[in-house]
Amino acid sequence: MKDIALGIDIGGTFTKFGFIDKDGNSHFDNSVVTTGHNDIETYLASLANGIKKSLKDLGPGFNLVGVGIGAPNGNYYNGTIEYAPNLDWKDVVPFVDLFKKHFDMPMALTNDANAAAIGEMIYGGAKGMKNFVVITLGTGLGSGIVVNGEVVYGHDGFAGEVGHVLVYENGRLCGCGNHGCLETYASASGIRRTVFELLCNETAPSTLRDISFNDITAKAIAKAARDGDIIALKAFEFTGKILGMKLADTVAHTSPEAIFLFGGLTNAGDLIFKPTIEHFENSLLKVYRNKIKILPSGLQETNAAVLGASALAWKELEK
Repeated sequence: MKDIALGIDIGGTFTKFGFIDKDGNSHFDNSVVTTGHNDIETYLASLANGIKKSLKDLGPGFNLVGVGIGAPNGNYYNGTIEYAPNLDWKDVVPFVDLFKKHFDMPMALTNDANAAAIGEMIYGGAKGMKNFVVITLGTGLGSGIVVNGEVVYGHDGFAGEVGHVLVYENGRLCGCGNHGCLETYASASGIRRTVFELLCNETAPSTLRDISFNDITAKAIAKAARDGDIIALKAFEFTGKILGMKLADTVAHTSPEAIFLFGGLTNAGDLIFKPTIEHFENSLLKVYRNKIKILPSGLQETNAAVLGASALAWKELEK
């Protein structure tokens, strides 16, 4: 009988889940729709039914031993999802308490970026590291900070929101309601905004001028940059500069061994890594220079969130 943990990644549209063994092998994965349910109980019933059906389809020989959940605005201390802007439930949801009615076993919940950090530590490039940071560069910018082998949660469960440090006073409006947050500049959506500002303020020819704001993607910007597009190249330089400077600030707080970058924007490779590393080193206090590596994640993007959530379950079981 092989022990497996259930990893659950709650997204704004779909909730993905999978059964992962202790070595990081995925034995089955599936998803259910997150939106369109009358209330949280209806959603949880749908999720539980999908998991039970998948567990049955997996067949005999497996023993489910724990559940790990990654969710936006997830609070590890309380097992709650609190005021998540992209979910249908806007208040404080006692997710773990409610879900234990369906699966009465060890269960833990954290935010999705912290889950990614735990996944990196157990399955990815941070194996053997005690001090590191994971930055997720997706639609927004998430972060998980690990110190002495433990995720930093702070006194209320919400420590480590690097995406919401201030870049510019009265800068771009962020989804959190503040202005000038890092994620409005260093993310897939942030680089789109940078491109359109450059297109408005400069006259250089660019293939990106033919794409509407709603249709442009980080992937398209990267392709244009590789083709020598001046606007696209400037957008990556600007994005890397801001990201590198703010990662240097993070180093001053925790002095990590490495910072791992993960998410769609990192698929641009050297276009984002090179300016980030350059401005990062230039912004560091001298005692930190040439000590901290900035690396791509060691997790596969397709199942990283589910892997991270399952890693949370395994870490809790070890305790």
